[in-house]
Amino acid sequence: MRFGVVMPFFALFLASCASFTDFPVNPDAMREELSALETTVTVVQIDASNIAQYDRPRLPTSAVTNLPASDGWNYRVGTGDILDVVVWEHPELTMPGGDQRNPLDSGLRVQSDGTFFYPYVEQVQAKGLTPEDIRKNLSLALTEFIPKPQIVVRVVGYNSQSVLVTGEVTTPNRQALTAEPLSLLQAVDAAGGLTANADSRRVTVRRGGRLYAVDLKGFLEKGTGSANPTLSHGDIINVPKLEPAEVFLLGQIVKPSTIDLSHEDVTLTQALTRAGGLHEGVADARGVFVFRTTKNGITVYQLDAANPVAFLLATRFTLLPQDVIYVTTAPIAKWNQVISRLLPSVQAIDAVQTVTQ
Repeated sequence: MRFGVVMPFFALFLASCASFTDFPVNPDAMREELSALETTVTVVQIDASNIAQYDRPRLPTSAVTNLPASDGWNYRVGTGDILDVVVWEHPELTMPGGDQRNPLDSGLRVQSDGTFFYPYVEQVQAKGLTPEDIRKNLSLALTEFIPKPQIVVRVVGYNSQSVLVTGEVTTPNRQALTAEPLSLLQAVDAAGGLTANADSRRVTVRRGGRLYAVDLKGFLEKGTGSANPTLSHGDIINVPKLEPAEVFLLGQIVKPSTIDLSHEDVTLTQALTRAGGLHEGVADARGVFVFRTTKNGITVYQLDAANPVAFLLATRFTLLPQDVIYVTTAPIAKWNQVISRLLPSVQAIDAVQTVTQ
């Protein structure tokens, strides 16, 4: 929801509110004034005694993922794979198609029953085995016909195993798994990389009917290995769209506006600075308020910016999406009139945001 949608909610309040609050706030008078509102309102003064609890990153990177760790990648042959078998000093087995043979075109395709045909041996089991397993088995079977056969088995057509990359990547696609392990980041890169709207903190991997959360940004920023897992056959990777996350700045601010929190954490001091600061000569620096909707109602944080130290404290106050910053006007009058008129608009913003998500 953009700033143009927010402003109408505050128009009635700004037009009707000719006076503002006395400080400090009187909790008893506030409760009496707000008793008609169907919400619980809590007022918190921002000071040195409590700032630590608000000094936390909203978007921390995390190494935590419940995706099972890989024990190492070892490709196992599956139905549809094409194998190339070379028997040294036996060109009649190695090159049945002649000197110009193309291993991919003349290779041995693994059939639906998991086997492939080979001269003398006939059906050879391949599905679920590694190329080295197949080499050992085939060598043993050929010993009856060829003394000490020297055999090489390799996969030249990887057709049986793949992963799917969807969501906010440039080119969503299906990617074949090969003898080389494929990591989450490699798969995303092979899909054209992340789009500008991608949320790399909330990547999901669906595996075996379960959905696992992976913080790819944790790998990009901190090199955390578990946040860049090796993928397995059938994995479906989804990169979600970055959800809108805005803060609204209103009242006696030089440039009332919105600030986007999608890509970075922003503190109260940073938000006020980006909006040009308080409107000199009009704003009451004692009345910088942050309105925040919680599951228990609405919490109103008050910053007394008349004291310059307050702005230092506010550098540690991390804003959350849908916070409304409001700066009151001088001269000041009743707080309860301010909050009782402003809160319905705050609730309306939250309601609209919920509907639009």
